[in-house]
Parts: sequence; structure tokens; C-alpha cells
Amino acid sequence: MSSAVEQNATVESFRSRAVRRFCSDTPAVAGAVGVLLLLLPAVFAPLLANGRPLIEWGGGDAGGVEMPFLRYLFAPDSTEYLIEQFFNYSLLLLIAYLLLRLTLRGVKLRRMCLCIAAFLLLFPFALTQRRLDKTDYRERLERTGRRAVFAPIPYGPYEIVGRPYEAPGGEHWLGTDDIGRDVASRMIYGARTSLAVGIFATLIALVIGTAVGLAAGYYRGWFDLALMRLVEILLCFPTFLLLLIVMSILKDRKFEQSILVVIAVIGLTGWIGLTFLVRGEVLKQRALPYIQCCEVIGLSPWRTMFVHLLPNITGPILISFTFGVAGAILAESGLSFLGFGVQPPTASWGGLLRQAFDNPLDYWHLTFFPGLALFWAVLAFNFTGEGLRKALVGRE
Repeated sequence: MSSAVEQNATVESFRSRAVRRFCSDTPAVAGAVGVLLLLLPAVFAPLLANGRPLIEWGGGDAGGVEMPFLRYLFAPDSTEYLIEQFFNYSLLLLIAYLLLRLTLRGVKLRRMCLCIAAFLLLFPFALTQRRLDKTDYRERLERTGRRAVFAPIPYGPYEIVGRPYEAPGGEHWLGTDDIGRDVASRMIYGARTSLAVGIFATLIALVIGTAVGLAAGYYRGWFDLALMRLVEILLCFPTFLLLLIVMSILKDRKFEQSILVVIAVIGLTGWIGLTFLVRGEVLKQRALPYIQCCEVIGLSPWRTMFVHLLPNITGPILISFTFGVAGAILAESGLSFLGFGVQPPTASWGGLLRQAFDNPLDYWHLTFFPGLALFWAVLAFNFTGEGLRKALVGRE
């Protein structure tokens, strides 16, 4: 019992020291704040930029209170509806968590209620049918005399609401794109695209790279030799060229969920570097006494690898994950800029940059704002990763 208590105290002490080192690193804290400022607009996008009224009331015979944007939350009229549903589900779950935190005090009760809310929220997403909504809500409000509250940016990412290539102004804060859609709205929804690709593609690469590196480093011998030679063969292929080839093939097949394709392709081609990192860490841990003790007492290799060895190498994996997200975001933007990534009309920062290709000086707002967002995203994740590296390995 005392050894378990001492072990828990050691873990807590290590965590507290790591958190303290991270919080004392100004660039790391700035990076974490930058990541948070990217996540929040992406999650709250329907409340920040939406052509449908958030709430409307009053007006003649119509009467009653309506919330037209709610149906869009559950059944987005977008080709990338799975990604939209994921972020909308995250929005509702976050609101439920905040409400439970304000109303309930017990931690266990709060967790139980949050799990119930997370389960119940799945039903409206599964049961609501998708429907193309072409209602002109502004015209309807004028005709019926009803009043409404719109989002701060009262335009959706697919609405044509102005002239092509309008400069930033009072009506369109960041201007319009090549067909008159509001750039501010498309920038916010483009954050969803970049973060979805960055996070999910890196998660795929993390799972594959960790599994391969863990197996190679633990079993060693001929298995390690054969497996790593196969990995080195894959390393010889130019990754970005392979991405272009695969995306061009899938583009010809007109696959509707282009974000899912980009996530899969980047994830399935981005795990090789992580494999070498994990293998090296496993080889170092493999020589330590606690692994030999696990083998002596007869623990299975799977239990030894995943219960005892893997938790001791999560630090480098977590650091690699933050750097990998930045790389995946850049890869998606590069593919979209070349026309092989996320397909129109889905909003993408790389797609906005592509629209300014013909005349980047005259269409400066389509160059500056998406470029600034990409710079911000990559810098924020890199600063966060560097801060984690210093905190977890104990270097100042």
C-alpha cells in the first residue's frame, strides 16, 4: 500500500513540476492560448457566422418563438456534414458541461450527468434528416414583420452576399471572395477544416506510428530488422508527391467527403517519422529493469507493452503530436491551394489563398487573412510542442 501511495505521489509531483515549467515558459503559454483561440471560433462557428436567425419572435399571424439555426446544427446542409456535425456536437456538449458545472457541485454526479447528456445528444444528430434550406430569412422577416437576432457575422459560408472580390469594409469585415461570399464567415468555417484535418490526420499517424515503433522496439531481432527495412522503403517515397497522386485519383472519382479523404491520406502517409521516434524510446525503456521484471513474472508481451511500457513514452509521443498537427494543417492548405485538397464549396484557408493566385496584390485580403491564420496556427502548435518538450524532459 505504501509503495502505491509513494508511486502516486511521484506521478503527481512530476505532473506538477511539468505544469509549473510549462506555465513559466512564456512562448509555450502564448502557443497554448493561440491554440485555444483557434479552437473556440471553430467550435462556436454557428453562433459567430450564420445566415439563419439565432432566434426570431413576434410579427402578425406568425407569432411564437423560433430558432431556425437549430436544425442546421443537427443536420448541416454541407457536403462535409460529418465534420460539421462533429464540431456542432462538440459545441452542444461544451454548453452542457458549462451548465452542469454551474448547477451541480458533486464531481461524480456531474460526470454521470455529462455522460448521459453526451449519449442523449447523439439522437438528434442521428434522427434529423438533411434538407437543403434556401429560405431568404431577411426577406421573410421584412414581409412578416418579425424580429430576429442574427450572429455577429450574419452570413453563412456558402451564401453569395456581395460582389466578387470586395475589399474589407463595414458590411463585410474581411471582404468577399471570387463569387461574393463573405470571407470572414469562410475563415471561421475554414478553421474547422484545418483543425479537423490537423487533429484527426495526426491521430491516425500517431496510432499507426506508435503501434509499428512499439512492436519493432520491443521484439527486436529479425522482426525489428525486417519491419524497419519496410518502413525505410516507404520513407523513400516523396510524401507530398504521393499525396498529390492519391488525391488526384480520388478527385477523379468525385468522392463527396473530401475532408475525410484528406484526413485519411495525410494520416496514412505521415506516420513514418513517429515510428523511428517511438522505436528509439522503446529500445531505451526495453533495457531498464522494470521491463525485465515484467518478463520474469510472466506478463504477456501485449500487457507489458501497452500497460507498462507505453505510459513511459507518452511524453515524446504527445510532443510529436503537437508538431504533427501543424504539419498536417500546412499539408492540407498546400493541397487545397493546388486544387487537390478540400473541394469547393467547403471553406478552406488554402482554397481562399488559391482564389487570390491570379492577382495577389489586388486581392490582398484573400492573401493576407488566410496566410495570417496559417502562420498563427503553425506558430501556436509549434510553440506549444516546444513548451511541452521543455516541460516533460525537464530542460529550461
